[in-house]
Amino acid sequence: MLCLISIESRVASDHPLRAIKRLADQALRELSRTFRRMYAKDGRPSVPPERLLKALLLMAFHSVRSERQLCEQLDYNLLFRWFLDMDAVEPSFDASTFSHNRERLLRHEVAPRFLCVVIAQAKAAGLMSAEHFSVDGTLIEAWASIKSIRPKGKDDSDGKGWGDFAGEQRTNDTHESKTDPEARLMRKGKGREAKLSFSGHALMENRHGLLVDLRIAEANGRAERDVALQMLDAVVANGARATVAADRGYDTADFVARCRQRGLTPHVAKNESGRRHSAIDGRTTRHVGYRMSLRARMLIEKIFGWVKSVGGLRRSRFKGKPRTQLAATLVAVAYNLLRMSRLLVSNG
Repeated sequence: MLCLISIESRVASDHPLRAIKRLADQALRELSRTFRRMYAKDGRPSVPPERLLKALLLMAFHSVRSERQLCEQLDYNLLFRWFLDMDAVEPSFDASTFSHNRERLLRHEVAPRFLCVVIAQAKAAGLMSAEHFSVDGTLIEAWASIKSIRPKGKDDSDGKGWGDFAGEQRTNDTHESKTDPEARLMRKGKGREAKLSFSGHALMENRHGLLVDLRIAEANGRAERDVALQMLDAVVANGARATVAADRGYDTADFVARCRQRGLTPHVAKNESGRRHSAIDGRTTRHVGYRMSLRARMLIEKIFGWVKSVGGLRRSRFKGKPRTQLAATLVAVAYNLLRMSRLLVSNG
């Protein structure tokens, strides 16, 4: 029997992915010149980079655990095929295609360009503030196992094998993971176990809670404040007036002073626990804008909740900061597209 079916007709007219697909396709058209530079004019036909990027967005939207699982779903999931502009008989991707193209995406900095275009869309629609921001940080568990930690400069020729730490104290100064040397031992709080981790840092605009930047850095005690200022430097013009909200972990004299040197008003929650003295005084807290910033800052916690529980960034699937950064940037694009599609519908 011959059965003719239109995939377009199988997707509901009000399906949430329709609005997201329109925004994503518009952004990807802006990157067509970059895509042409990525691929040679001769050689074997390759998978279009637009499809690869949209496939990675699908993984974030639907919490798909791996590229192999995505390729399996493409064999029977008509919604996924429709989103990727594939017909019903076109063969699915090969899982190794993603691995082969990952280095190409890194080399041409496609992911940050994609995020910049999506942010430009949000600005053109009046969805982003250029004066009010929030920053925060979190820990992202590395893919490497804790058993891969060995003393620096040593291998496994002693016969003890990985994971035998009897009588040893493990620190980042003396030990490193042989699987992912860029990961660092870090704990979320007192009494919590230390895990191999990267630090994740978000910069959010306060109008509608859209992500302006999402960066991966080394997990250490100063990364939150240092990376926050780096992200702000990249977004706020030197000397421009803006506010930056943050939790009490940023309430240090150094961070507050560096913000003010840049013309930024630090709307940081006061930390007066124990014998600490807050670096924020009445000159800042007396304004109603200070309280408004602290309320708006709470949206950033929802961002971390989404990128970890839905976007799959609770634990990195890749080794090293560059590949983890690539994944984080595409998850940030997915979050913004999802949020923008809903905002544009609600705003008419």
